[in-house]
Amino acid sequence: MRTVFDSTGLAAPDRLAAWESVTAQSLIPTEIGSPEPLAFAARLGFVELGEAQVSAISYTSLSSRRSPRLIRAADPEHYQVALVRAGRQGIDQNRASALVGCGDFVIIDSSQQFEAVTAGTSESVILQFPKRLLPLPPAQIARLSAVSMPGGAGFGRLLAQFLTTLAEDHDDYTVRDTERLGRTAVDLTTAMLAHHLERDEPPLRSPSHLLYLRIVAFVDDNLHQPGLRPDAIAAVHGISLRYLHRIFQQHHHASVTAHIRARRLDRARRELIDPRFDHHTVASIAARCGFTRPSDFSRAFRRHTGVSPHHYRLNGRRPA
Repeated sequence: MRTVFDSTGLAAPDRLAAWESVTAQSLIPTEIGSPEPLAFAARLGFVELGEAQVSAISYTSLSSRRSPRLIRAADPEHYQVALVRAGRQGIDQNRASALVGCGDFVIIDSSQQFEAVTAGTSESVILQFPKRLLPLPPAQIARLSAVSMPGGAGFGRLLAQFLTTLAEDHDDYTVRDTERLGRTAVDLTTAMLAHHLERDEPPLRSPSHLLYLRIVAFVDDNLHQPGLRPDAIAAVHGISLRYLHRIFQQHHHASVTAHIRARRLDRARRELIDPRFDHHTVASIAARCGFTRPSDFSRAFRRHTGVSPHHYRLNGRRPA
């Protein structure tokens, strides 16, 4: 893990403002204060895992606030899953409050205002990733905001061990390695959150939810079909197009069309850096993922990742 900030190299009056700036760039923008600004100290390191990121942070007493103004100015639409490794942290979000102790997890939504307070020295490992990568309804995740989740047993323990290993690891990973590690981190997070959602009540089994699960599975199985469109999906499942859109409004954070596009681009990203597809051209991979025009694929891929498919594939063969 690469250290990107260490306050010991700065003059004491400059440290708090520098910390606010570096966390805004590396994590999400917040307003930061400290009861003892001249005694403030902090350190941050991170490793990128494809679209996800794991950060290790430590700092002395502070308060952090994500205000509506900051959300309007810049919202990456990310979730942060924080594992507290030392100290205790108080957090308020979605009209709920929690005191998160050493060894516990808490999830934070960048699109919702929150306040966090720590006293004394605190250390955390934070997994941050786009909300669209989490295959759980946002309304259910909101129920876990500002809820302390133990990291000492079950899926919590697995995720804690995984994130701690990444935070302490100094090995060089290729871009392909980091993509795999990022997917594993999100999968473990999904399992832990689903466990907590189902612990106090049975899993959601409404007819519309079961139909939603069948539809998203159908989409994943048919991404290669150029004719995979909302009207075709509705017809296959014997429902109206209007009802299909209503189901996605209830159980998903994006529209049907946006979900299909995102899943196609995610599959293309994986295949571009998968050694099993080295003999396929970029155009061939685009076709395998349902894009009939290479130019359309290139534009969509660049919007999705910030780079061209060729550049992404080339960098995927190099160490991260």
